[in-house]
Amino acid sequence: MAHRKIIILGSTGSIGTQAIDVVGQAALPDGTPRFSVTALSAGGGNLELLAEQAVALRVLAVGISTHDGGALRSLIDSRAASAGLGGFAPEILTGPDASTAIAAWGAGTEDAADVVLNGITGSIGLAPTLAALGTTAILALANKESLIVGGALVKAAASPGQIVPVDSEHSALAQALRSGSAGEVDKLIVTASGGPFRGRTREELVDVTPEQALKHPTWDMGPMVTTNSATLVNKGLEVIEAHLLFDVPLDRIEAVVHPQSVIHSMVQFTDGSTIAQASPPDMRLPIALGLGWPERVPGAAVPCDWTKAATWTFEPLDNQAFPAVELAKEAARRGSTCPAVYNAANEEAVHAFHAGKIGFLDIVDTIAQVLSEHTPQSQLTLQSVLDAEVWARARANELLAAKA
Repeated sequence: MAHRKIIILGSTGSIGTQAIDVVGQAALPDGTPRFSVTALSAGGGNLELLAEQAVALRVLAVGISTHDGGALRSLIDSRAASAGLGGFAPEILTGPDASTAIAAWGAGTEDAADVVLNGITGSIGLAPTLAALGTTAILALANKESLIVGGALVKAAASPGQIVPVDSEHSALAQALRSGSAGEVDKLIVTASGGPFRGRTREELVDVTPEQALKHPTWDMGPMVTTNSATLVNKGLEVIEAHLLFDVPLDRIEAVVHPQSVIHSMVQFTDGSTIAQASPPDMRLPIALGLGWPERVPGAAVPCDWTKAATWTFEPLDNQAFPAVELAKEAARRGSTCPAVYNAANEEAVHAFHAGKIGFLDIVDTIAQVLSEHTPQSQLTLQSVLDAEVWARARANELLAAKA
């Protein structure tokens, strides 16, 4: 057990802020900090918070995807002066490639990170993921989209064991898989809360509103991920991610609805045993495990209280009302750029839904239409992924405009 230097990408988002909470609480047995943060990046939508984080953590570098470097510098200077840190002046990187540069910041020097946490939302996290994998750091991956759209490209860039999942479901699978060998695995079972519309028929989903879609019964997440949970697109993406992370065929990965969100996923072994990982819904646990892997971080989250009665239920997924998971499996089977198209079309449809331009069911219907029209690229490269995404977004917006 040793101190680790951390880089956090997407530091002002849900994953990033909870990771900073974990960093602030975690200590080594001698009482010294277990983690320190050397660099941060964010989209730039909350400069006040980013400046506050930079000063509180005494980081060496900060990146924002906008060109507001001057404004961020002023905020950092002001907060540093208030904290009595005269002369505190981290390097500031700006522009759309800032997170990619931060992901590899300090590589090859004494400031090199031991772990890069990618907490960015969306496929814009692909280039930072590849940059992190080009270093010797562990990649604690919360940005599932980068693995999904990058597929074989990301896997080829990763050294064995370099990617550690931070999604609660994949963290659970990684933990459960330690109970047996790869040859003993029969199935991966990914649990889903069912979102705010669990139990509704397709007909009952016609008139649901963006406000209703954002009322997730369990998790506190951003608008994109929360909406993806409501459509179960998120679960479709997680099935693809599990397939890529653990090299288990798609027909041996199942999704099951578990409304209490205490069992985060399960592994069924060939002898009939099923190993489940259970904990109250709190993302600090998988985040802490991602930062400390393979060691656990004591006190990362509150455990289940086994002195109180509780009931956990499981239900089959309704693929007619929520076809996103089967559609994701189709995209993964076709491979190449199809998962990137699935994800890009979804992102555009979600934006249109929240803009009031389309209905809830139009989100997955649009994904299906765009995917059906796509011809996968013969070679998967970063450029072919980007090109496929550009096409998918443009085609999705054409279809969405016709629905508006």
